[in-house]
Amino acid sequence: MNILGMILNKKIYLPIFYIVIGITFYVLLKKIIVTLFSKRKKLSPKNVKKYKTLLQIITDCIKIIIIILVLLSILAVYGVNVKAALAGLGIASVLIGLAFQDLFKDVIVGFSIIVEDYFSVGDIVEVADFKGEVLHIGIKSTKIKRLDGPIMVIANRNIDKVINYSNTNSLAIVDIPVAYEENIDNIEKVLNELFSKLSKKLPHLRKDITIWGVEELADSSVIIRAVAETDPMEHFNVQREIRKAVKQEFDKKGIKIPYPQIEVHNGK
Repeated sequence: MNILGMILNKKIYLPIFYIVIGITFYVLLKKIIVTLFSKRKKLSPKNVKKYKTLLQIITDCIKIIIIILVLLSILAVYGVNVKAALAGLGIASVLIGLAFQDLFKDVIVGFSIIVEDYFSVGDIVEVADFKGEVLHIGIKSTKIKRLDGPIMVIANRNIDKVINYSNTNSLAIVDIPVAYEENIDNIEKVLNELFSKLSKKLPHLRKDITIWGVEELADSSVIIRAVAETDPMEHFNVQREIRKAVKQEFDKKGIKIPYPQIEVHNGK
C-alpha cells in the first residue's frame, strides 16, 4: 500500500512525467527542424555547412528553453510559487544580468558568427594561434579540432580575430629540383606534358597546373616552381600527388633529381 501510495503521489510521478514530456518534445522538434533543413536541395558546400551550424544553434536554444520550462513545472509541483518567482525576476534582472554578462556576450557573439558568416562547422580556421577544423558552434562556446588531434574549446566572447582558410581557394606550390646538367627547356617541356595529363585526373583542382619557371639557383640544383589552384585546404593533397607524379615521370625519362653532395679536395 505504501509503495502504491508513493507511485500515486503527484510529487513522484509528475516530475517524471514532465521530464519525459520535455525529452519527447525536444526529440520531435529536432526531427521536424532536421527534416525542414534536409528538404533544401542543390546547396553549395558552404551553405550546407552554414545550415548545419544554424541547426546546432537552434537545437541548443530549444533545449535550454525546454529545460527551463520543465524545471519551473517541477518546482510548481513542490509548492514553489512560480508566478511570484517570475514576477521577482523583474527586480533581480539587473543582478542576474551582472552575474551572467559573460554568458550574454557568448550568446550575442555566437549569433554574430552565424549572421556575419565568420565561419561555419567544417571550416578550417585559426583562432588565438590555434588552427583546425570547426567541430561545433554553440550559444556559449566553439570547439575547434587541430589537424593533429587536440581540441580547443573557446568561449565565443573571446573570438575577436579569425582567419578562415575555407572561404577562398588554396594554392598548391611545388618546387622541383633538377640537376644543373639538365636542359631546362627540355625539363619544362616534359613537365608541361605531364601536367597537361595530370590536370585532367587530379580531383579538387580549380585550374590547370602551370609552371612559373626557374625559382632559384640553389647550391646543387635548379629549382623549377609549379603551381595549381585548388579547392579550399586541398593544396596539401594536390602537392603530394604532383610530387609523386614528377618523381615517376623523371624516373621514366632518366632525369636526375640531385641531392646535396660534399666535394672533398686533397691538399697535396
